Amino acid sequence: MKSTNAVLSAAHPTPPTSAHETSQSTRYRWVILVVAFAAWVISFLDRLAWSNVGLDVSKDLGSPLSQLGIFVTAFYCGYVVSNFFMGFVTDRIGARATLTFALIPLGVATFLFGNVTTVFAGLVLQCAMGLAAGADYAACIKLLASWFDTNRRGLALGILTTGPSVGIAVSNAVYPWFLSTHAWHDLYYLLGGITVFIGIACFLFLRNAPEGSAAPSKSQKPSVRALLKNRDLRLLALAGFGANWATWGFAFWSNALMIKGHHMSVADAGRISMLFGIGAVCAKPLVGWITDRMGGKRRPAIIISLAAFAILFLVFGQLNGKTAFLLIAPFLGAAAFVYAPLMAAMAAELVGPAATGSAVGAMNAFWQLGSVIAPTVAGLVFARTNSFIATLATLAVGPAIGAICMMRAREATDSVKV
Repeated sequence: MKSTNAVLSAAHPTPPTSAHETSQSTRYRWVILVVAFAAWVISFLDRLAWSNVGLDVSKDLGSPLSQLGIFVTAFYCGYVVSNFFMGFVTDRIGARATLTFALIPLGVATFLFGNVTTVFAGLVLQCAMGLAAGADYAACIKLLASWFDTNRRGLALGILTTGPSVGIAVSNAVYPWFLSTHAWHDLYYLLGGITVFIGIACFLFLRNAPEGSAAPSKSQKPSVRALLKNRDLRLLALAGFGANWATWGFAFWSNALMIKGHHMSVADAGRISMLFGIGAVCAKPLVGWITDRMGGKRRPAIIISLAAFAILFLVFGQLNGKTAFLLIAPFLGAAAFVYAPLMAAMAAELVGPAATGSAVGAMNAFWQLGSVIAPTVAGLVFARTNSFIATLATLAVGPAIGAICMMRAREATDSVKV
């Protein structure tokens, strides 16, 4: 009787291909990466627009900005639900179709949000945007897992997962400049049009897998029960929850904690947070490439990054002086984000190509719960204790538990070769 892990990661026979076909696939995989990266970045740019236009929207709708926080809630409700279900859809219809039929509706909903005149319409459209945007994660990971083999996948996923950081950098640089000469409506019209354009590009340029790759049979299609029975996938999901708990808890509160806990200026706190982000952008592709050179072994790097994350949190809480914070921030940023592409790669290798979308989609939906809960808990701890150290120690529990989970997890050898 085969184990669940063995069934999920069963090899898919690939017919022989010519050297010319292999060379074409090797070159075209980078086209796949560029298009997938563009799809992921634009979905982040669409959701990040709200932080720049919220005040103007509240004036137009005649509703306090604090009450319009429900728009963010509506988006993330749709996003989490979509992450879970669209992973299974991706495995059924393919990543190309999923991204196309996610980005075009996302573009339409984004465009229409520029015309909202009531809070109810805004809620409906933000929820629709979340439902559409939630499909991108599983589809992009599945694409790269299909096109990049174990010895190249870490680098590819490392590049892809810099998308959120690039989105934040672009939105902070471009949106204020654009809004200085245009109305907030125009920003949503522009983003909607670009999103539809990238959705069409996905249809034209993406391919689900290289020429000659065998399609999974119906017996290999994933099921929720099979994924839940996978012990190593459960441990990976728990580790990711703990890691996201700390990452986004800190990301939401870092500036406020440094300003109130260490009496820093807004400018100094911003510079430290910028270095935090730079560390993340540099570390993801680098560590992904290193694990590729190690034969695709992700688990040791995940354990080291999560343990370092927890320790650096505690060190960060003990620091005094701007220079010390500036020195540690890039390393904390690296530890806070580098696990993401490694966990995605490990999940793809645990379950095999037939179930990659379902596994990473369901896991990301679970991870998002950590992202939502942690900022609230961190805020409550700081409000009760007024302690920078106590707040960071609370967040450090997440990656510490994650590292323990990963020590008990096992890796699987991926069978997809391009």
